[in-house]
Amino acid sequence: MKYLVRVLKYFVYITVVMALILLALSLLGIVGRDVDSMFRNGWNSLWQIALMFLAISALYPKFGFCKRGAIIPGTYEEIRPGLVRYMAEHGYEVEKEEGENLTFRCKSLLQRFLKLLGEDRISFERDRAGYYVEGRTKDVVRIVTGLETRFNAPE
Repeated sequence: MKYLVRVLKYFVYITVVMALILLALSLLGIVGRDVDSMFRNGWNSLWQIALMFLAISALYPKFGFCKRGAIIPGTYEEIRPGLVRYMAEHGYEVEKEEGENLTFRCKSLLQRFLKLLGEDRISFERDRAGYYVEGRTKDVVRIVTGLETRFNAPE
């Protein structure tokens, strides 16, 4: 269900961005103001573009989100303060804590909006070797690398 919601969210986002770009181009006089002059096939182009946007939206969540392991040695009591501090330094705050599993969200409302209305959540699921970190691929890779460097660095 989460995947379908992301697909629909990205479809709407891409469509709105494209409409705003076309509106700006039209207002600047770069393209014509009617659909027949904007696109080669006129109105038939709209459903073709919509299908292309739907295909992109259907694929993006598959590559744009991931779950990766972070090797962080120690007990939960030893790890938690450093983990919360690291995430706070990178603009996240604890949203939910269930046992040894944590969920973080961006502190800034602007960052939440820029990360597509709620796709700013980073989840930490406890594992024997550390944590599985789940969220946007770009953020997860950066966070996992930083945490492993901080917690596994020689003293």
